[in-house]
Amino acid sequence: MKLSIGGFSFFNTLLEGKMDIFGYLETVKYRYRLDAVDLWNGLYGTADDQDGLLRIWDEDRIRKIRDALDERQLNVANIAIDGAHLIDKDPVRREKLYHNALANLRASEILGAKTVRIDFCSSDTEEIGEQDFDYIVHRYREFCERAAQHGYKIGPENHMGAALNPHLHRRIAEAVDHPNYGILLHLKRWKPEYPDGDAVVAPWVVHTHVDAKTAVSEEVHSSIEALRKSGFDGYWAVEYNAAVNQYTEIEWLLATVKKLLGSTAKA
Repeated sequence: MKLSIGGFSFFNTLLEGKMDIFGYLETVKYRYRLDAVDLWNGLYGTADDQDGLLRIWDEDRIRKIRDALDERQLNVANIAIDGAHLIDKDPVRREKLYHNALANLRASEILGAKTVRIDFCSSDTEEIGEQDFDYIVHRYREFCERAAQHGYKIGPENHMGAALNPHLHRRIAEAVDHPNYGILLHLKRWKPEYPDGDAVVAPWVVHTHVDAKTAVSEEVHSSIEALRKSGFDGYWAVEYNAAVNQYTEIEWLLATVKKLLGSTAKA
């Protein structure tokens, strides 16, 4: 059973000054005894005061993270990259986002990521016009070519804004049409009018996030079944930034997802 923990799950602990990237690696390996991490670039970056973009550390510090991963024999199942989405109404900012994406991809390659998530929009974008659609496809094809050279898969998440429409994801995936394209599926995270969204995108899913609400819902069973029918063989990562008692809450959620996956496998 391939399990991991989304790095954003410890965001509140990070804000309290009680967690850093190296503490996260120790926690995943020795507290929860898992063999893979699900990194978030906020664990090794800071917000730029001038433009608000999340800027990652320099390459020397990134290599120290890689050393720590190797020492603990941890795989990097996924890296979720914030501050690098593809489209923005401001062309200057769009170019900054693109160059930030390239810097993050370089870091992801150093860290040995198997899958990488870069969103195609922010929460400010609810509709994607044809010009933006073409730009999205162009950039993902570019990133997929790069990913093919380094052995990982890359694509968006159903994260926010227009990305909460599964049919848009399917359209983008079909247009990109590249073997290194893949979706990070946050189970059941769609606009209300798309209850079967997980099944729509299942053929392209390469990594998953499961939150606390979804893990105990009745609807999650059909999502797991759809993914398995599509041949999904990636990691099931829990992602839950609990308000308090984060270590205990993650322990509970991991146990819940283990039980869920075990019961659906027998059904």
